[in-house]
Amino acid sequence: MSRDFVLVLDNIRSLYNVGSMFRSADGFGVKKIYLCGITGTPEQHGVQKVALGAEKSVSWEHRARTWAVVEELKRQGYFVVGLEKVPGAISLHDFKPPKNKSLALVVGNEIRGLTPALQRRLDAVVYIPMSGVKQSFNVAVAAGVAMYELASLHKRGFRHSGESRNPESI
Repeated sequence: MSRDFVLVLDNIRSLYNVGSMFRSADGFGVKKIYLCGITGTPEQHGVQKVALGAEKSVSWEHRARTWAVVEELKRQGYFVVGLEKVPGAISLHDFKPPKNKSLALVVGNEIRGLTPALQRRLDAVVYIPMSGVKQSFNVAVAAGVAMYELASLHKRGFRHSGESRNPESI
């Protein structure tokens, strides 16, 4: 059974980060990206410059309010998980999404992250365990790590709807 995997970007400031997340989303089989608030869109050169065409292969939609997208996805049966290092968050390595449910990953602003009000609307919050002094990644890197791990949990169970990819045809 194929489950959809979507990405929700909450007020991402950098067009380059958005473009990078489009490329990762394409590589990990994300069906759609919701670009919320101030997040740039593929019509902007900075997104195109880094996405290198991935903005044409991953469906996207701009929305004003992230919380409204989260609520809509939950009504559609998605399990909605945020990426943020906060008290109570689950290590990405220990997280097990429900079987046979579509998944939405919500990634927050480079400086503020996911607001507490938005976190309360999520089904779960995960973080990436790390070493080092800074204890954080660039948002596009973190999103890529999370997309990889979540897609791997279901052994490539998340695919573009009605589509399978043949690596030999690339």
